Amino acid sequence: MSSVQLDNIVKRFGAFTAVEKTSLSIPEGAFVTLLGPSGCGKTTTLRMIAGLLDPTEGDIIIGGRRVNDLPIHKRNLGLVFQNYALFPHKTVAENVAFGLRYRNVPKADITRRVQDALDLVQLPDVGARYPKALSGGQQQRIALARAIVIEPDVLLLDEPLSALDANLREDMRVELKRIQARIGVTTVFVTHDQSEALAMSDQIVVMSDGRVEQVGAPQDVYNTPASEFVARFLGASNILGGQCVAHGADGATLEVPVFGKIAVPAAKAPHLQGQGPAKLVIRAEKLFLRDTPPQDGAITVPATVEAVDYQGQSARYFLRAGDTALQAINMIEGRPFDQGAQVHLSIHPHDCAALPG
Repeated sequence: MSSVQLDNIVKRFGAFTAVEKTSLSIPEGAFVTLLGPSGCGKTTTLRMIAGLLDPTEGDIIIGGRRVNDLPIHKRNLGLVFQNYALFPHKTVAENVAFGLRYRNVPKADITRRVQDALDLVQLPDVGARYPKALSGGQQQRIALARAIVIEPDVLLLDEPLSALDANLREDMRVELKRIQARIGVTTVFVTHDQSEALAMSDQIVVMSDGRVEQVGAPQDVYNTPASEFVARFLGASNILGGQCVAHGADGATLEVPVFGKIAVPAAKAPHLQGQGPAKLVIRAEKLFLRDTPPQDGAITVPATVEAVDYQGQSARYFLRAGDTALQAINMIEGRPFDQGAQVHLSIHPHDCAALPG
């Protein structure tokens, strides 16, 4: 049984459709991320699961029970929002205990469960403090403790890390995933940050314009995008238009500018139906720059470095091969290539993916 199931969910605000015919099955105990740009419908979908918004059409099922008509306080959900929503006039312990008091849990049990939750988020000694005395990362952990102390059926997280600085975000996403894995609660996480989605998720749901573009494990969505939108949104990609000139059980052969004929394996071309217009997807980190032509059988062409974006351990190169603009992200060995450098650009066909044109 799926822990959360959406059946043909639609949400309209007047004439505007925010979510269009969305169906989704979230396994029990999974960490699932709704990923997409602002306005794609991910937060609206989360708020419908929470009971903060009513779907215009369709059914929401949690634990095998249809919950469309259940108010939020009867759905047993844990919620963490971007601004944490802690009560400033209550102590940390009172904040964490709020949901338990609302459920008439005995006082002795409240004290124990609050302390257990604070131990879990590794803040065991802050119960007597007030939120204003805590850092942003600590407040985020307290909001998480308040959400999980009620032992929810589903944990809903709406961009909970977006208010943190970059280094703390990376630390907290590791911590959040650790806590989720330890308690085993089904989790729906909303973000527009692709690195968060890739690092934390068991499954990613990529959304655009109110529709689901692709659902899959992070590595599958990243390496085998189902659409040009997914290829461009998730990571940096080169997308070359061309023709599929051969198609069979072993894969497809695409003829594209710069590289000529590329034999893409079947696992990387599941969405092609046959010959005709097609697009080749080359991830920027799979396009390699060399001083001399490689001897590993890669397809290699000459190119010019037009700009360099130095990123520390790696560099992002903007290149020109013939009339085609390309980009590559490579680890730096020694020093990066300079602007204006003439390089050998190589790819391996098994690193490419193919889409219908």
